Amino acid sequence: MIEKILPAQVSCAESFGSDLAGELFPEEEAMVARAVDKRRREFAAGRDCARRALSALGVKPAPLLPGYRGAPQWPDGIAGSITHCPGYCAAAVASTSDVLTIGLDAEPSGALPGGVLELVSLPAERARLRDLAAEIPGTHWDRLLFCAKEAVYKAWFPLTKRWLGFEDADITISPRDLTFTARLLVPAPVVGDLPVAVFAGRWLADDNLTMTAVTVAPQGR
Repeated sequence: MIEKILPAQVSCAESFGSDLAGELFPEEEAMVARAVDKRRREFAAGRDCARRALSALGVKPAPLLPGYRGAPQWPDGIAGSITHCPGYCAAAVASTSDVLTIGLDAEPSGALPGGVLELVSLPAERARLRDLAAEIPGTHWDRLLFCAKEAVYKAWFPLTKRWLGFEDADITISPRDLTFTARLLVPAPVVGDLPVAVFAGRWLADDNLTMTAVTVAPQGR
């Protein structure tokens, strides 16, 4: 499913089910030794998906330890992202010669809890969501916006190692071609010699899952 919103040069793997799990290296086990069982299972499922995706790039299985702010430390020359939510886990990886950074997010479909939208969105975004809901009812546009912001952050962080708040990106969702764009409202990361002030992504949503993906290619690609 996730492959539908990723470019061809990105390798991905996903798992579905109520009891996601996977095998861990001893170094990874140590990182979640004190975690509750749910967190350990999510961590293991994510690593399992990541290693399956990496194998398609010819990368041998190895520990994938969390680094700064918990972001996975990918092998040299690899960009990647992991996401999980109840009943679903996915990972996507690519050579940095093809893709500089990847951001994935998956959420259970359904409206955001009351009061959350106001915390994670800008007034202009909420106005656009109201227009979308009037034009195309039935899609949980608030959940999709949240999911897109999470993917943008995951793509932003490897380039900057800095926090990006919900208020720091203004997202416009296109329902026609299942894409979205995020206009950064803070200084943009510089890739090559050029700032990347807009992140582009794709999305999918059905009755069960809402998922988003952002990729940034090297300049000139």
